[in-house]
Amino acid sequence: MKKMLVALFAALSLSGCGYNQFQSLDEQVAASWSEVLSQYQRRADLIPNIVNTVKGEANFEQETLTRVVEARARATAVQVTPELVNDAEALKKFQAAQGELSSALSRLLVVTENYPNLKANQGFQDLRVQLEGTENRITVARNRYIQSVAAYNVHTRSFPNNLTAMVFGYKAKPNFTVQNEAAITTAPTVDFGPARPASAGTSQ
Repeated sequence: MKKMLVALFAALSLSGCGYNQFQSLDEQVAASWSEVLSQYQRRADLIPNIVNTVKGEANFEQETLTRVVEARARATAVQVTPELVNDAEALKKFQAAQGELSSALSRLLVVTENYPNLKANQGFQDLRVQLEGTENRITVARNRYIQSVAAYNVHTRSFPNNLTAMVFGYKAKPNFTVQNEAAITTAPTVDFGPARPASAGTSQ
C-alpha cells in the first residue's frame, strides 16, 4: 500500500511539474522536424530531372547549372541524425547548405526565362510547378518546426518546469535563425541580358 501511495505521489508530482508536457512537446518537435526533412528530400529528388531537362537546352549557362548540382551535393552530404536538432552548430550548417541550394535554384529559374524553348517545354514547366510547390511546403514545414521548438523552449524555461528540466536533463533546443531564414526565402537579385549564342566548339 505504501509503495502504491509513493508511486501515485510521484506520478502526480511529475504531471504537476510539466514532465508529461515535455514528452508531448518533444514528440511534436520530432514530428515537425521529420516533415522538414521529408520536404527537403522531395526537393532534392526533383533536381536531377530538372538538371537533365535544362542540359538539353542549347547555349544554357553551364555555370548556373553547375552551381545547382554542387549545391545539391553539399546539401545532401550533410549527415542528418536525431541529435542534429539539439546541436546548434550542426543545425546551422544544415540550414546554410539548404539555403545555398535554395539560392542556386532561384537563380536557375530566373535564367530559364531567357530560353523560349524551356518556357515552352511542358515537361520542364511541370517540374517547375512541382519545385515551386515543394518550396512552399518547405516554408510551411519549417515554420511549423520553428513554432514547435519555440513552444518546447518556453516550456523548458518556465517555472516550475525549469526545475524538472534540470532534474531530467532537458535543454532548450536550437532553432532556425532569423538571418538564415531571410536568406533562404529571398530570391537572389539577377539581371540577365538576352541569352548569348554558343561559342564555337562549345560542348553540350
